[in-house]
Amino acid sequence: MKAATDLTQGSIVKVILCFYFPMLATAMLQQFYSFADTVIVGKGLGDNALAAVGNMSSLCFLIVGFSMGLANGFAVLIAQHFGEKNYPKLRRTLFAMIRLAIALTAILTTASITYLRPVLILLQTDAIIMHDSLLYGWILFGGLPATIAYNMSAGILRSLGDSRTPLHAIVLSSVLNILLDILFIFVLHTGVGGAAAATILSQLVSAAVCLQKLRGLDFLKIRPEERHAGFRLYFRLLKNGIPMALMNSITAVGCMVVQYYVNGLGVAFTSAYSACSKYDTMFMQPACTAGYTISAFAGQNYGAKKFDRIREGLRVCLCIAGISYLLLGSLMFFLPGMLAKLFLHGEEQISYAVQFLPICGCMLFTVDMLFVYRSAVQGMGFPLVPMTSGILEMAFRISTIVLLIGEHGFRATAYAEVCAWCGALTLNALAFYFIFAREKRKAGLITTANTNSLYPIPKTP
Repeated sequence: MKAATDLTQGSIVKVILCFYFPMLATAMLQQFYSFADTVIVGKGLGDNALAAVGNMSSLCFLIVGFSMGLANGFAVLIAQHFGEKNYPKLRRTLFAMIRLAIALTAILTTASITYLRPVLILLQTDAIIMHDSLLYGWILFGGLPATIAYNMSAGILRSLGDSRTPLHAIVLSSVLNILLDILFIFVLHTGVGGAAAATILSQLVSAAVCLQKLRGLDFLKIRPEERHAGFRLYFRLLKNGIPMALMNSITAVGCMVVQYYVNGLGVAFTSAYSACSKYDTMFMQPACTAGYTISAFAGQNYGAKKFDRIREGLRVCLCIAGISYLLLGSLMFFLPGMLAKLFLHGEEQISYAVQFLPICGCMLFTVDMLFVYRSAVQGMGFPLVPMTSGILEMAFRISTIVLLIGEHGFRATAYAEVCAWCGALTLNALAFYFIFAREKRKAGLITTANTNSLYPIPKTP
């Protein structure tokens, strides 16, 4: 089991940092080649092409975010069983997870391709960018099996404490993605379709690397008698995965409503919003990675009933989020013009981006802390709270944009983001401390009643 890491043992700071930094490098590389996509499309194909790609971002997050939520929800159970050292249950869970992933991939791929055009029309997509948006979307959604295969396999590896293999996969796919972008756009002149194809081909490579690593782990080799997952196991996986998936999708719906209002203002606003959203996503990554870290850490330690380690791990990850805010929030606040000019070259578009970036940069700490608290709750196996916070986030985002867009114009998009972050953070932080205290009391009652074992391990069904 040398490829897996037991997060229930050793120095908490050292274990978390050793797990965090390879995963941060993975996330930043993903953002780097997403950044490169945006720069190449914006500079190579123009602002309208950038608007077409950006117009798809919230819809892509709706579908891809749903699959990522499923992967993260399923992986929580893998982490908990690994923390319990209950390998037969882990393998049964893995087998059921694979079956569900195949079925859900087929459903998501079919639905997203079929309903792409009606949804783009609903979003008030400008006729100038409709063709490119459709082409980009059809290729990305047609490649969903590759995207989901990577998300699922990387999620399993992270739950086992392996953050290095996804890094190796992304290093390889990032280089390939940028080279293919240059080839397709500047040499073959395939337009936005080439950018989408480059993304899918690179994801195929990253998925293959992660899947090959999983195949080499002896303790994951499923035995014939472990290939009979009962209804209760499928239900438990869906009970954990669906709320996380819905949380992402509900958040995406709020973003799509904002996109609807932005598109109604004109293509220049769509281009500016695309660039600003890219910075939001990119500058959130260190804290988002701290969230993935605490999810795996809390999952394993919850399985081992080591609550003191969960509390200390949360503090470490909150410190990481705080440092991230000081560094990256400052860039958005003090240097918005410089950042905007990296993606945009129209003076009008740049002026709109300069309105957005300082507001979100000032309040970036709220979403940074949100990632950590929400992921800690997820890691302990309570996905309904994050899903509820997703509904709250959507409600704040939509109500803010509806109320303020008329008076404040493009700035209302930034206010909508900040209000959504603050509302979701409040709910998740309060829920974490309540659930943590309750579960710790329950564990105390169990250990008092069972004098044979400090951390009793459930029997294998």
